[in-house]
Amino acid sequence: MADLKFPSPHEAETLAGTEGWERMYPYHYQFSTDDPERKKYEEGMFWFYDGLHYPEPMYPFDIIWDEAWFLSLSQYNNRIFIVPPAMGIDHRIVNGYIYITPLPVTDQEEIPKRVEQFMKRAGYYYQNWKDLEATWEEKMRGIIKQLVDIEIPTLPDMEEEAVVFEGKGVSTGYRLLNAYDKLIDLGILCWQYHFEFLNLGYAAYVFFMDFCQKAFPDASPQQITQMVSGIDVIMYRPDDELKKLAKLAVELGVDDICVKGDCDTVMKGMQSSDNGKKWLEAFEKARDPWFYVSSGTGWYHTDFSWNDDLNLPLSFMGIYI
Repeated sequence: MADLKFPSPHEAETLAGTEGWERMYPYHYQFSTDDPERKKYEEGMFWFYDGLHYPEPMYPFDIIWDEAWFLSLSQYNNRIFIVPPAMGIDHRIVNGYIYITPLPVTDQEEIPKRVEQFMKRAGYYYQNWKDLEATWEEKMRGIIKQLVDIEIPTLPDMEEEAVVFEGKGVSTGYRLLNAYDKLIDLGILCWQYHFEFLNLGYAAYVFFMDFCQKAFPDASPQQITQMVSGIDVIMYRPDDELKKLAKLAVELGVDDICVKGDCDTVMKGMQSSDNGKKWLEAFEKARDPWFYVSSGTGWYHTDFSWNDDLNLPLSFMGIYI
């Protein structure tokens, strides 16, 4: 029987119709064909398709966000919290799809040194979690406010006369580019804050799992996982808001209108009664900020929020009524 092995990414065939895909992506995202040292490194790593975050090929423009979390995760692992066995991740693209690999600390003598740093740095966060989390929330709210405040101008056919007669020396085109740069920068900053806590949260769960398995050897991994399943996760708040709206619709006797179908029909139906108007008030209140949740993974510019198409959240109402 022939030995089974994973195919080499350097030998991956180009899919029909995607010839020349390499031209769309930065060189460092591609598996090496002419650098022996880089190719040796790549062949020694375990690459897997990141279908969780990227179920579809990546648009070249959207690589911005991949680079943002690629950087943030790795720097927090390797240079900020100094995770003992892990330095971060590496990314590559094949036929438009994202592949990643974990980067382990290969020098075993380095791990004890990293343990000392990790205990000191991560320990500070664990000991001051509530205060640091409160600060983190303020930082994230600050990003959201700055995003809301960004003014994105429309390019005019002709600049206003004040640009000339007041010697402003700045065009609308510049202000548009400036707004774009600020938008991207805030997104990258958001990813920095994202990994400030995320990996530490995962590490705490691993420590908790290890403790429980030693203290309660008969407990299954599923039982241990269920012990933390009741935590309050803000990511689930949009869904919770829908559940509250569904409950309110039943209490007000307008639940039959909620499941009428498209947004326009539901909104028009609710406007026809006092109870319907009460429900609409609650609906509008829930929209900001909870309906700004992405309809997809959030890595594609084609992913829209619920607020972009209210038919999506309304289509879920029938599940909870």
